[in-house]
Formats: sequence, C-alpha cells, structure tokens
Amino acid sequence: MTGRHMVVIGGGLAGITSAIGLREAGFEVTLLEARPRLGGAATSFPRGALVIDNGQHVFLRCCTAYQDLLARLGVAGLVRLQQRFDVSVLAPAACDGATAEPGPAVRSARLCRTGLPGPLHLMRALAGYPLLAPAERLRVARAALGLRRVDPAGNGVDDVRFGDWLAARGQTDRVRRLLWDLFIVSALNIAGDEASLALAATVIKTALLGGRDAADIGTATVPLGELHDQAARAALARLGVRVLLSARAEAVLRAPGGAFAVHLPEHPPELAPADGLVLAVPPDQAGALAGPLLSEAQHWSGLGGSPIVNVHVVYDRPVTDLPFAAVVNSPVQWVFDKTVQAGVRGGQYLAVSLSAADDYIDMPVARLRELFLPALEQVFPSAEAATITDFFVTRERRATFRQAPGTAALRPGSATGVPGLVLAGAWTDTGWPDTMEGAVRSGHTAVQELTRDIAGRPVALAAAAT
Repeated sequence: MTGRHMVVIGGGLAGITSAIGLREAGFEVTLLEARPRLGGAATSFPRGALVIDNGQHVFLRCCTAYQDLLARLGVAGLVRLQQRFDVSVLAPAACDGATAEPGPAVRSARLCRTGLPGPLHLMRALAGYPLLAPAERLRVARAALGLRRVDPAGNGVDDVRFGDWLAARGQTDRVRRLLWDLFIVSALNIAGDEASLALAATVIKTALLGGRDAADIGTATVPLGELHDQAARAALARLGVRVLLSARAEAVLRAPGGAFAVHLPEHPPELAPADGLVLAVPPDQAGALAGPLLSEAQHWSGLGGSPIVNVHVVYDRPVTDLPFAAVVNSPVQWVFDKTVQAGVRGGQYLAVSLSAADDYIDMPVARLRELFLPALEQVFPSAEAATITDFFVTRERRATFRQAPGTAALRPGSATGVPGLVLAGAWTDTGWPDTMEGAVRSGHTAVQELTRDIAGRPVALAAAAT
C-alpha cells in the first residue's frame, strides 16, 4: 500500500482519528482543516492572557474510543475521571410539589452512584432525590426499567418522541424537567421531549443502566486545544501526516483514472491526486462536496443542526467550590468552573453551557448578560457580592445534527457508492449520538472501509489520472 495518497478533509476528532489510522496502515496522508487549528468544535482559542474552550465538553468512562485516542496522542494524563458518578443538582427555589414545607432559597440534590452492579448502582440516588416526591421517584424507576426493554434499532423506535414515551409511562412535565432533561438535553442537544426515543434509549441504557461505572464523568484538566490541537498536531507530525490548516476544500473532482482532486482556492500548495478520500466534515459540508459524485448526498442536509451557546463569566473572587453542577428551574443548565484550565488568577471563571439553545443563539450579548447574571446569583448567592471582570459568549450554530425522531434513516454509513470515498463524523451511522465518542468511532470505521476498498483495487490510480 506504500505510495498511495489519502486525503482527509476535516480536522475534528473524526478527521484526526482517520488520519492516524490511515497513516498507520501505510498510506501517505494529507489532512485538510478549514480552521486555523485542529479539534473542530472541541478546541480552544486565546482571549488576552486566558485560553478559552469554545464548548464545555465532557466524556464518560464508557467512551472508550475517545479515551484510546487521548492515549494515542499522549495526553491521557491530562484528563480526570470521577472515581464514581457524582453530580450536584441545584434548584434556585423549592420545586413545586416536592415538599409541603418551604425550602431555602437554593435547594440542592446529589446524584451519586454506589458500588452495586447496574442498574442498582443509582437506585439509592434516585430514592433520595429530594426534588421529586416519593411517588414520582417510584414512577421514574419503573420508566427507567422499561427503557431497558427498548431496542434502539427496533422497528419504529426512532420515529417516537422521547417525551411522548415518557408521558405514556406517567412521567409528568415537572418530572421530565427536573430529572430526565438533566441527561437528555446535554447528551443529545435537543429539548428532551423532542428527542428521538432511539437515541435517548441509547444514552440511558449505555451510560446509566449499563455497567456501574459507565457514567463516571471525565473532564479535561487543561484547555481542550492542548488535547485536540497541539497534541494532535504533534502526533500527526511524528507519523509523517501532512497537515494543512486554514485550508478550505471547496470542491472534489473525480479524474478519469479514478483518483480524486481537491480544489483549495485559498491555499497555494498543490495537492497530489488522492487514491482515497475521507470527508470528515459536518453533513451540510459533506453533502456539498460529495454532491457532484453521489446523488444521495443531498439528503444529508435533512439532519439539520442544533445550536449550543456558552455564557462565560469571570468574577473577581470565588463564588462556588463545585467543579461543575446541573441546574433546574433556571435558564442555567450546566455550569463549569474553568478557572484553572483557562489560567485565571485571583478570581473565578464559570462557563454556563446551554444545549438545545435555539432561544439563545441569536440573542444579543447584553440580553444574555441581563438573563444569566441574576440566574447565577440565584444558585450561587456569593456571586451577588462579586464584581464581574469579564463577560462574553461563544456560539456554535450547528454544534450537532438535530437528534429528533426520524433521523436514523438519514444517517449514512461510512461507505458510499463511490469507490475510494468514505464518510466520517459523529453525524454518520455510528450507533452513538453526536458526541466526541461517536466522532472517534466514525474515524475508525472510515479507516476500515477505505483500507478494505483500496486493497481490492489496482495500484497507482493516482498515476493513471496524471
């Protein structure tokens, strides 16, 4: 296989994984990334003296492919995994119906697993969850056990709204907001009621009802750019992968001999024709590039997009000692302490992560400030006396595909009908939601498909095209 040239378009986790795998398979590899850094939507950028993650990405212990990639990049020691799943849930006021007694201004709950085997490992946490009444907790347990019998690949399962399935099993709107949405909105980046039952069942069965340690939460101890950009570039350089940044591919052409030519109008260096091509870009971009070669590519845009907004607040003093927390009865969903990772000294930096952020994606920064500073003060009373030293917002308009009912039929496999052309990306049919884990798994699949395809074809396709 030596001498055959592969081009990977897209430098996110799927593209990085694809480039590593193809190079290790013996191919010459060029990786093209339109942005000035690798990592896709899971990277960092400088803001003065600080380094800011453009999104608050976490992983779970069950995300084995992603952890393997970190090890391959030599940065497995720069992430931290919980010893046991443990999440603080904050509510700025007593939850109606949860108790007959008036509560404090901020109520808190803790979801922490035990050492029992799954799914018993979370039963104690559910039984003591104070934001729900005892009868509600019992109905939640019954619904959770019912999810164990749902086959995500079953006929018609992907056509069902998760909210409808829950409502049919006694899960009221209040219960869905105070518990189920904690996991589904952040995992699937869509309103919990609107999520695909197939994808929701995959999340809950894999992370919460599977192995007892599957949902233990992992976070980076450094900016994501150190993991997915700097470390990835160093690893690719060691392997001999050619990486071109700020190199936007605008067209892909097929030569008579079967090789691919990639048009890079804003990047002077000529690219050698490619015997194989990996499109590791979002579905709309993949559809535009593959459209002239593949008629079904026009359907990929039907997956749509779902936004994520991050509200970043730097205080002049610490306002909480929690590393992260979920929040209910509030516009805040999840909040992360990013002080150490970003390099803040003498204060505290909190990042509010807003999934399914359709209502916020176009909201002006001033309005977001008016909304979220008081909301943070409600859950962290110490913030009221603190001074804001910085406030800014980051937005990913199409952070994931829209993981609603009916999308399973639109997610293509890695192989296409064009020899030598494969797809990668968390939006492809990975069996996982649109996550970092799904992206890495898609890269592995792309390598397998392309290697198998190339092995069955004549040598020197690129030479035949010249």
